[in-house]
Amino acid sequence: MLEKGLLPDFAPDALRQLDGVRGPAVVHDPGIRDLAALPWCSIDNDDSRDLDQLTVAEELAGGRTKVLVAVADVDALVGKDTPIDRHAQHNTTSVYAGPAIFPMLPERLSTDLTSLNPGVARLAIVMESIVAHSGELVASSIYRARVFNQSKLAYRSVAAWLDGEGPLPAAAAAAPGIEAQLRMQDRVAQAMREQRYQHGVLDLETVEARPVFDGEAITDLRVERPNRARQLIEDFMIAANGVAARFLAAAKLPALRRVVRSPERWARLVTVAAEHGRALPATPDARALQEFLLARRRADPLRFPDLSLVVVKLLGPGEYVVELPGESPIGHFGLAVRDYTHSTAPNRRYPDLITHRLLKAALLRQPSPYPIAGLTALAKHCTAQEDAANKVERQVKKSAAALLLEHRVGEQFDGVITGSSAKGIWVRVFAPPVEGKVVHGFGELEVGQKVRVKLTATDVERGFIDFVRTG
Repeated sequence: MLEKGLLPDFAPDALRQLDGVRGPAVVHDPGIRDLAALPWCSIDNDDSRDLDQLTVAEELAGGRTKVLVAVADVDALVGKDTPIDRHAQHNTTSVYAGPAIFPMLPERLSTDLTSLNPGVARLAIVMESIVAHSGELVASSIYRARVFNQSKLAYRSVAAWLDGEGPLPAAAAAAPGIEAQLRMQDRVAQAMREQRYQHGVLDLETVEARPVFDGEAITDLRVERPNRARQLIEDFMIAANGVAARFLAAAKLPALRRVVRSPERWARLVTVAAEHGRALPATPDARALQEFLLARRRADPLRFPDLSLVVVKLLGPGEYVVELPGESPIGHFGLAVRDYTHSTAPNRRYPDLITHRLLKAALLRQPSPYPIAGLTALAKHCTAQEDAANKVERQVKKSAAALLLEHRVGEQFDGVITGSSAKGIWVRVFAPPVEGKVVHGFGELEVGQKVRVKLTATDVERGFIDFVRTG
């Protein structure tokens, strides 16, 4: 982290500020709605402790549904330019380094006082969407509210129940109304997802492998697969982030938007599709790319994550940019949306905290708390620090993978080329799902090409895994 310009520890003045925090934020404002009685629930990873959002849905007349996403009001406790805020602004994100987590905010805040934990009332910013039966958004609004998490749930158990492969989670069964809520939320989320499919959203499935330890020994790399509960939350968060972006635009305030530009390496995507017998147009077309991806998922579901990784690499990285009132949005090519900002994870992402401060200014009809030049500098800084954090996390994952493979030197594996640059050629082997460098025999290898490789060396400390091409 230090090598990448990230701070692993909080400064003394931040710790002194933390010592002075006596409890969760209390704000006496008649404009803050009391929504604590609604059947809110959270759905997150099994081990998540920093709960950023709650969801609830309500059926309306005419087949419409009101969807509310409540997001932790971190700004109510962490003021702008305070020592804790300065630490968060420096790192801009929490860093998940295997079994160690370096939170953007002190754990006493992010896992307790600013977390939407079950059984406690908390302040939140609510993004409200009115969704037609077709999944189309017909109206939206934003306001502050008090909320109460009735049921803390986890992706895997909720997905198993929705798919008829497991029981209703105990936390859902114990809270009145939550079972019906999950059914309703799942139904409207699937309609919203279908609506986005029609606009060309890219349905990608990348391999996210997390190291599994038995004491200090790594025993496996566990792949986190997409499931119905993850998709439910993803669909609601995409909608909420769109609501936030449009709310700021309507208020004529600048916004810190998350964008993925139209891919510059589209020609290579055309070639990848052609190698699978599919023709893509000469110019970037999200819907055509999505149709190709859907066809490949049906034809070869086992290898689809590897194709997804190739597409992600060729699409290029996301970035934060400032969009001024009246400017034409750049949009997010992968999500097939024009209006998108990060606003749903302020406990672990600083751009979301910035967006919340902008939203509060809009609610009060006040000017932006950030000058344009400062916001532009923050956008570049957040992009750079997110990249640095990703590099740290990848380094830890590489070290874990090298540790898992260090006793398998000399074995051969099937894989796919995932990267090609002046720095080298990279291959991801299928089992176990790890990535390494092709150090010999790579010739004219292209991203997306299938290869056979032999493991020749590992370096756990540096996270190096070296292969040579054998076929």
